[in-house]
Amino acid sequence: MKIETLSVDFSDEQKRYLEGLAAGLRVSQAGRGFGGAAGSSPAEPTGPEAAHIKAQDKVTASGKKLADQERFKRELHPFDAYERLKEQARKNAAPSPADNFRWRYYGLFYVAPAQDSYMARLRIPNGIMKHWQLSGLADLAEQLCGPYSHVTTRANLQLREIPPKHSVAFLEGLSELGLTARGSGADNIRNVTGTPTAGIDPQELLDTRPYAREWHYHILNDRSLYGLPRKFNVAFDGAGKIAALEDTNDIAFTAVEVKDGFGVEAGVWFKLGVGGITGHKDFAKPTGIVVKPEDATNVADAIVRVFIETGDRTNRLKARLKYVLDSMGVDKFMEAVEAKLGRKLARVPDEALKPRPEADRMAHIGVHKQKQDGLNWIGVVLPVGKLTCDQMRGLGKISQDLGDGEIRLTVWQNLLISGVRDENVALASAAITQLGLSVEASQIRAGLIACTGNAGCKFAASNTKRHAAEIGDWCESRVNIDTPLNIHLTGCHHSCAQHYISDIGLIAAKVPVGEGDETVEGYHLFAGGGFGPQAEIGQEVYHDLKAEDAPQTVERLLKAYLANRASPDEPFLTFARRHDGETLRKLADAQVSA
Repeated sequence: MKIETLSVDFSDEQKRYLEGLAAGLRVSQAGRGFGGAAGSSPAEPTGPEAAHIKAQDKVTASGKKLADQERFKRELHPFDAYERLKEQARKNAAPSPADNFRWRYYGLFYVAPAQDSYMARLRIPNGIMKHWQLSGLADLAEQLCGPYSHVTTRANLQLREIPPKHSVAFLEGLSELGLTARGSGADNIRNVTGTPTAGIDPQELLDTRPYAREWHYHILNDRSLYGLPRKFNVAFDGAGKIAALEDTNDIAFTAVEVKDGFGVEAGVWFKLGVGGITGHKDFAKPTGIVVKPEDATNVADAIVRVFIETGDRTNRLKARLKYVLDSMGVDKFMEAVEAKLGRKLARVPDEALKPRPEADRMAHIGVHKQKQDGLNWIGVVLPVGKLTCDQMRGLGKISQDLGDGEIRLTVWQNLLISGVRDENVALASAAITQLGLSVEASQIRAGLIACTGNAGCKFAASNTKRHAAEIGDWCESRVNIDTPLNIHLTGCHHSCAQHYISDIGLIAAKVPVGEGDETVEGYHLFAGGGFGPQAEIGQEVYHDLKAEDAPQTVERLLKAYLANRASPDEPFLTFARRHDGETLRKLADAQVSA
């Protein structure tokens, strides 16, 4: 079919319509082998990508233009392109932009210009791995990557500095360790998080491990659940001592105890929340729905499939579940989920739920009693989430010899060694110290979190890990904080370190200096953010703060809190929320930096 050029001046909107129409025809023909006899009907999409192709066709039929990433998926599905990845590895060749997107389906992110290499994120359901897997990763990193790993804010590990020539060997090495990175990047369901103390926590309502594991394997073995409109996060919180931040996820399963007399069986259920994305200033929205734990995978599957059909395929900035909910409304969206399931879901009012046990903001650090008599978990302090290969092997050895053989990662960028007998706690703690790590931390250090930053991420505007360490070093010796405190630094709008939900959150920015176009690394600083029962987005206190001034500024803000809190028991969060951003800034500016 030939479209003749028309000698007519169109508006920009009309031109975009024609561009979208033409692009849609090309993609449709290329993606499904059109070109049959005149008048023949288009073939109905089949196979695991059918729902995605139908959603794309709906976009192009309306005259809109698919996002580039949608075209990449359609022209060559990433899981059909492994031979191309192997060929690039043989040539040590960097990927094209399209292939850089595709290889994220395998967990590989080419991060140039920050580094001329891949970064890899793994999949570790509920954040729990075996000691020999951590030791094996250390060996793999020394052979094929940079000799270190980072614990992420999704209770996961990422490895960096993987040259293209080592990409395939790395992925295959993971498989030999019983690990995978499949689907950990791009438009897929990311690592499944859960309560890190699941099964060992004395206050938990429910052990999240079997539910996180079931959902993990459900995803891995169903190709139709890959290639969503955008990335998707799911978390399970069993009401243990360490918060899993489930309300920051697209699907939040929160263990609750339902009272008798409200039309459903009394006992432990998951309360369902949807659409959390705190980088876009939104927590998971309540649905009023409760889900039996054994039904969580079926419900999550239906939610994802409705998202596949309704998510935006044209604008990547509006392609998350939050924006579907903003458009449809939660009730209408959940009606579509129920139609997909073929049944109604149970709903209860808030008064049907018993109060949940409170999280302990320091339970991820130090020694804590397990529900099993005579056993403990030890929370290890990591410097902004980083581990050397020697430390990885050492922690694996300690877990094998003195613990239960498991390593439990947390969303707080650290890990736990579980199953340590009372008589071995001192020895295990000393062995951890010998590795250059610690089991004790100040309130400032325990809650200090930073994303990768511009040392390894092309999106980041500042070196967040270095600046976080500088803030910790500066403030720890100058301010005696006696209450739990979180300070989060994130490098860009993706908000991997979730700055908006922190007591003090900093998001990187290029700060103008002088009269020209020169800029320096810096931040916008927020205060008063919270999660769980205190969920709220922080308010801006400082705009365009130079990175070199950040340590002293945080110091003054903390001193303002100590000088002006209502009582010694008032936490920073409450203090910050009693004032607006301008008042907090004036109070901080009145303090003197030591």
